[in-house]
Amino acid sequence: MKFGRIVKAFAKEAHITLEEALDKAYDSKTFMLMDEGIADMQTMSDIYLTDELLIEYGYKKSPAETLRK
Repeated sequence: MKFGRIVKAFAKEAHITLEEALDKAYDSKTFMLMDEGIADMQTMSDIYLTDELLIEYGYKKSPAETLRK
């Protein structure tokens, strides 16, 4: 359920189809970290994980990039 909510939010925020979002999400570093239980990524909020996907694929700037300007 959690991963489905994240993919749906990712698709909406990135303005891509659910199929594209699912493909990207499964190939992402974010999903790998969640799947392997690294850094307790699976316990992070849906919003946080959606933002991680958006940043990973360049749909959103990271907070560090925003501060550098």
